[in-house]
Amino acid sequence: MADDSQKTFYLETFGCQMNAHDSEKVVGTLVSEGYRQVPTVEEAGLVLYNTCSIRDKAEQKVFNRLSDYKKFYKQGKRFGVLGCVAQQEGEKIFERAPHVSMVCGSASYRDLPQMLIQIEAGKQRVTGLDDRETDECFETEFTARTNPHRGYITIIEGCDKFCAYCVVPFTRGKERSRTSESVLAEARQMADLGYTEIQLLGQNVNSYKDPDCGSSGKKRTFAELLAAVGVVPGIRRVRFTTSHPRDFGRDIIDAIDAVPTLCDHVHLPVQSGSDRVLNAMQRLYTREQYLERISWMKAARRPISITSDVIVGFPGETEEDFAQTLALLDEVGYDAVFTFKYSPRPNTPSLALEDAIPDQEKSRRLEVLMARQREIQITRYKKYIGETLEVMVEGRNEARKQWIGRTSHNKTLNFSAPETSALQPGSYVNVRATQSFPNSLLGELVV
Repeated sequence: MADDSQKTFYLETFGCQMNAHDSEKVVGTLVSEGYRQVPTVEEAGLVLYNTCSIRDKAEQKVFNRLSDYKKFYKQGKRFGVLGCVAQQEGEKIFERAPHVSMVCGSASYRDLPQMLIQIEAGKQRVTGLDDRETDECFETEFTARTNPHRGYITIIEGCDKFCAYCVVPFTRGKERSRTSESVLAEARQMADLGYTEIQLLGQNVNSYKDPDCGSSGKKRTFAELLAAVGVVPGIRRVRFTTSHPRDFGRDIIDAIDAVPTLCDHVHLPVQSGSDRVLNAMQRLYTREQYLERISWMKAARRPISITSDVIVGFPGETEEDFAQTLALLDEVGYDAVFTFKYSPRPNTPSLALEDAIPDQEKSRRLEVLMARQREIQITRYKKYIGETLEVMVEGRNEARKQWIGRTSHNKTLNFSAPETSALQPGSYVNVRATQSFPNSLLGELVV
């Protein structure tokens, strides 16, 4: 990597939307340093993996990739591990994969330009590993957004909740929020560039705390920031994820009711329907408190789509605990649930818990839960048949001769349209739903 002609890079991203957006910012940073992104490992001088450690499976994928491509090291390629696995494993990655030259946790991305200089100078092992004490966020003007219509804005990084099963507080650092003024400036810039949908991101997005009064003279709450982004001229949809029930206030629902551009969809992870398991998980709320927040959503002036996350097989989870989770699904009536088997993660308190659930039993419970939720979704989606819904056009499925749209409820609505319609991705159209499936809707363009 001695001259500019070799300054090429390949980046593969694993994990959540936060990682996807981090990668957009990493790409922008590298391009600003004179690098050119290429589509394959074979073409790249620098090979980067932005990693996820939320589950063991995702972590193993990264090391499998590193093993597959170590043969290219002798050709002069350099390898870097970024993100949560980098922060979690640190310099141990060099021992496990000696051909890796750079290990950089997400809290150290702001140091990437200096780290790249060291790599270019031939240094074999470069690290960027931060502790939980950093107050800095990764803000950059060089974000390389991959979607020209829908974009992410990270408003808070890190986590202070320390759920018993979760590595995020150890890999992402403490909670630190951007100023509301900087978030709004980025939202206005995106609107000026033609973006019409913005998604606000954070590990606990509604834990946002404005660090500065700015020109407004007051610190904005999360709900106030949400509303302020929603009235930026040119923005038609605003989403946010992921929320923590402990910090979810009624003012968020009030904002959704008051500002039409705020999407009528809330993702609120519950993880378990059992108070006993919630306490063991250190989730900081009870079933009753969670259901109170659901009641706020169901009392809203416009219907709100509710989705969630659930973990099965947490250590000590009994059949009765699991039955309470199934009952919660019925009581809430989620539009979608992301389900996971409990996976032990390094440094987490749950490692010390006894009564581990056998993997076979975890799999059984997962299948039962998914089957129950599927039946709920069949019923939920049928209610949309006959309704006319506004969708953002996302693309076209040529094989089926259908357009792909997404509603403000975050539902996929595939639809047919006359050949003369000349639809474009990023446009908004009205579609009448004519048929439903467990995970999507089918419809026809309203002309």
